[in-house]
Amino acid sequence: MSSSPSSQQQPKRPLSTLQRAINRKVAVRLKSEIEYKGRMNNVDSYMNLILTDAEEFNGSDVLANYGKVVIRGNNVLFIKLEKEF
Repeated sequence: MSSSPSSQQQPKRPLSTLQRAINRKVAVRLKSEIEYKGRMNNVDSYMNLILTDAEEFNGSDVLANYGKVVIRGNNVLFIKLEKEF
């Protein structure tokens, strides 16, 4: 049974999506429920992230502002790409 190429959809690859999103703003939620928002400067194959101009949030409260934050990939619950305006 063969299907036409138009009916096949390429699988989404999260790492490729993140690599294309370098220098975009992201929100990163950790398993500890702390959230960081900033510009993603780099990502590696373990999904370790470097954010610049990062802010640390607990809910809607800003806890701290950082110039640069390194986040270990195994602590990440999700990464959300922010819309650029």
